[in-house]
Amino acid sequence: MDLGLEGRVYVVTGSTRGLGNAAARELVADGAKVVVTGRNEKSVADAASALGPNAVGLAVDNADPEAPARLIAAAREHFGGFDGILVSVGGPPPGFVADTTDEQWRAAFESVFLGAVRLARAAAAELPEGGVIGFVLSGSVHEPIPGLTISNGLRPGLAGFAKSLADELGPRGIRVVGLLPSRIDTDRVRELDGLSADPEATRAANESRIPLRRYGTPEEFGRTAAFLLSPAASYLTGIMLPVDGGMRHGF
Repeated sequence: MDLGLEGRVYVVTGSTRGLGNAAARELVADGAKVVVTGRNEKSVADAASALGPNAVGLAVDNADPEAPARLIAAAREHFGGFDGILVSVGGPPPGFVADTTDEQWRAAFESVFLGAVRLARAAAAELPEGGVIGFVLSGSVHEPIPGLTISNGLRPGLAGFAKSLADELGPRGIRVVGLLPSRIDTDRVRELDGLSADPEATRAANESRIPLRRYGTPEEFGRTAAFLLSPAASYLTGIMLPVDGGMRHGF
């Protein structure tokens, strides 16, 4: 199946590692050109280099109000266009309600929520018909995850923002989609499992609740993201797609 990604230009934030990097790899593998972002200059340069000539890196912080304009300008300058953005941010620090401070909430809100809103708002103003805005969210949009209080508070709000944005941009032919990963085998998920007294037992318990009985691979997530961002998914907008091996049992 031809996804129609050849020559299309995307910005993928938080793409030096994890789910953002997996999405960037699959986009490039199918012929797209990608602006890779992250906060660490060396990590950004290394990630872009690994992706080859169809990728360029730019070190930015999603919380920086200037980031959206810089990223869109980089896409146009290096690749001559801008067709979509995938907003992926690192997860906020784990913790329970009593453990999380006002400062942690403020920092996460700036990066995870307001930074994503700014990026999407700027993209919406620049994208042509056929453009797409994607958000990497979490299974916590539907069901809170124990020990991830800040994420549980912010991700559902972003999903609501994405749904509103889909309604507003639909008449212009611009799509908005969300991906809801659960237990994907990334460094972040392994770190979270590692917070328990017995990480192996924690992983086994999580796998037992997944119908496919295993964690997903970054490549599986990346292929799903590439499809949703591609012209092949041209009639999909406003959706929140679980990428979780069936872990969410509700309709």
